[in-house]
Amino acid sequence: MSAPDPRFPPERYPLGPMPTPLTLSPGERAAALDALRALPAELRAAVSGLDAAGLDTPYREGGWTVRQVVHHVADSHMNAHVRLKLALTETDPVIKPYEEHLWAGLPDSALPPEVSLDLLDALHARLVPVFAGVTDWARPWTHPASGRWTLDTLLAMYAWHGRHHTAQITGLRGRLAP
Repeated sequence: MSAPDPRFPPERYPLGPMPTPLTLSPGERAAALDALRALPAELRAAVSGLDAAGLDTPYREGGWTVRQVVHHVADSHMNAHVRLKLALTETDPVIKPYEEHLWAGLPDSALPPEVSLDLLDALHARLVPVFAGVTDWARPWTHPASGRWTLDTLLAMYAWHGRHHTAQITGLRGRLAP
């Protein structure tokens, strides 16, 4: 058995690094769409029953609190929705990155997680059908820092992203359980 990759410690990256495939098979696309459909309920279940102290516990040393993670997932998936629509309606758009660590410190990061969980319910009700309607999965979009990507990659990244942050929360809960 090989040693864990020190660049991806399990508390920070419980699922390992984010995949960057340029092409998915139809089965992989279906699984990624299923992950996006399931995310709002899975994230809601991951935080269910946590009191204020639990929500304000960092998922790892030096990491965001559970509350911040929930709000981050909503912020990030709103960006995914916009990026997807840009890629579908413009020719090779250059998307705008955002400073997620700064967003996590804005006043809305202190709101109850239900605000972002409700937002994710509605957002994914819109995001998944748009992804499901894609016919040109090779359609490109560009990130200024990381280069040119495809819609397959966008789908894979956000399916992973939701599972990744849910696993951070469930991992913390597992470590804190008596």
